[in-house]
Amino acid sequence: MQREAALVWQKCLEVIKNNISEQSFKTWFEPIVPDQLYGKTLIIQVPSQFFYEWLEENYVHLLRRALDEAIGRDGMLEYSIIVDSGESHNEPPITVSMPVSQSTSEAKPDNLEVTIQEQPAITEFVDRDSLKLDNYINQGYSFDSFIEGDCNRMARAAGIAVAQKPGLTSFNPLMIYGGVGLGKTHLVQAIGNYIKNKSTTKSVVYVSAEKFTSQFIMAIKENNLQNFNNFYMRVDVLILDDVQFLSGKEKTQETFFHIFNHLHQSGRQIIMTSDRSPRDLEGLQDRLLSRFKWGLTTDLQTPDAETRTAIIMKKCQAEGIQIPYEVIEYMANSIDTNVRELEGVVTSLIAQAVLMRKEVDLDLARNILRNIIADSEKEVSIDSIIELVTQHFKISIADIKGKTRLREVVFPRQVAMYICKEMTNLSLKSIGYHFGGRDHSTVIHAIQTVNDLMDTEKEVDNTIKKLMKQFKR
Repeated sequence: MQREAALVWQKCLEVIKNNISEQSFKTWFEPIVPDQLYGKTLIIQVPSQFFYEWLEENYVHLLRRALDEAIGRDGMLEYSIIVDSGESHNEPPITVSMPVSQSTSEAKPDNLEVTIQEQPAITEFVDRDSLKLDNYINQGYSFDSFIEGDCNRMARAAGIAVAQKPGLTSFNPLMIYGGVGLGKTHLVQAIGNYIKNKSTTKSVVYVSAEKFTSQFIMAIKENNLQNFNNFYMRVDVLILDDVQFLSGKEKTQETFFHIFNHLHQSGRQIIMTSDRSPRDLEGLQDRLLSRFKWGLTTDLQTPDAETRTAIIMKKCQAEGIQIPYEVIEYMANSIDTNVRELEGVVTSLIAQAVLMRKEVDLDLARNILRNIIADSEKEVSIDSIIELVTQHFKISIADIKGKTRLREVVFPRQVAMYICKEMTNLSLKSIGYHFGGRDHSTVIHAIQTVNDLMDTEKEVDNTIKKLMKQFKR
């Protein structure tokens, strides 16, 4: 009966293998042992209760399809689950047999048939998240979709070098740091995708530092720490995102230290991200920080206007939407925070245009930015600054953006430029764009002029402070 069970299970595996990834197949189906075949009921042996639950929750439909092919619609599947009783090693473990419903919509049975089977217990680190971590890599993240600019050229080049030869370059570990929304996760996942697509034999694990910590705590709780370590020490490429969240977690750091050493000495690739450089990380052990510096540390900076323009154009191309260049240029010069917010504004613009059946123009872009910024406690719209200044000094927006050199226009223009510099994150070049395309040297002169007047004329100082108070900070 065992030989027949093996033949039937082999037919099932052929169906299963064609419908899931190689890594998932190795993780969840290679450990299964076909036990017996009674009539049209196949009994398979799985390592643990958790293993059984995972299969039922994630692969029950696929198992049903495989049984249909191997046995027929009336085929049944039962699990033989080894449960370590925790008693003396001389006593056999308990094996629980659970039938699988013929209909996948039926509830799992409450009554369990318990039998005794003399065989060694199988224990393995089978955390839901850890063994599925490679699935957290977003397939949409690639080097092609990662726009290169002066702000990220070094990091992208290093990422490509590591992806082409993981563990074989001097960039091990590769540490990428930078502020929120600048593309760290995009870049490291692009590396992971490249390696996975190039080599089906290499295991790539992407995990956030927070998830790694929660898995570590669960492993301690379940007395399964050794298997937790074994799982991570077997990977070929480990991507740890937001490593700063390990701060203050001494035991987690100690475990990661040993995993890091093992992977590095074995020639495996380690990739990490952080919101700051290693020298600025606090709450991490010195020996861990020193290892972060073994390879290459590179940063991602806020993209310049040209890179932001390219990002918007790429986003529109991916969405199959055409936007006038003047609108793209306006958005690129209005948002100088991070890539994530920039893409969010583009998405909102496209959604508004499609849902409201409106043409994408400057007016729509201004409304989108005004609505988004109105909900923010920190960001100030450059258009709202210009509007406020023109109302206060009783001049038109066309005048403040025009070429006139009249004193009654030049001074308000300089005030508006000064407030834009003080209350936004925009570069001097971007500020100049909003004032009729003036260059950064004009903006510098305006800021210096206003600074000097505020120091010498109390009325000017009070006026500007009064204007600035009208914005949320």
